[in-house]
Amino acid sequence: MIIKMKGGDRMRAYIFIKTKPGTSEEVVKRIKSNVKEVVQADSIYGRFDAVIIIEAPNLEDINEILYKVIERDPHIIHTETSLVLSS
Repeated sequence: MIIKMKGGDRMRAYIFIKTKPGTSEEVVKRIKSNVKEVVQADSIYGRFDAVIIIEAPNLEDINEILYKVIERDPHIIHTETSLVLSS
């Protein structure tokens, strides 16, 4: 699904992240500062330790951000990504 937004069409993804114990705040800060496509990034309680919302022009860009930047962080154990269908 492509979301109509100011500046053009974008795709939005929610990336749920499991981190090594005690590292979620550090991971969130690092991702926020290194990934310009981040709309929101929060350290959370529950099954996952963080959630990152990104917007990019297409699925290929989301994949690149996910695999080349986020999943290479040594403190990240696991991610699950959900793409927005409607907004």
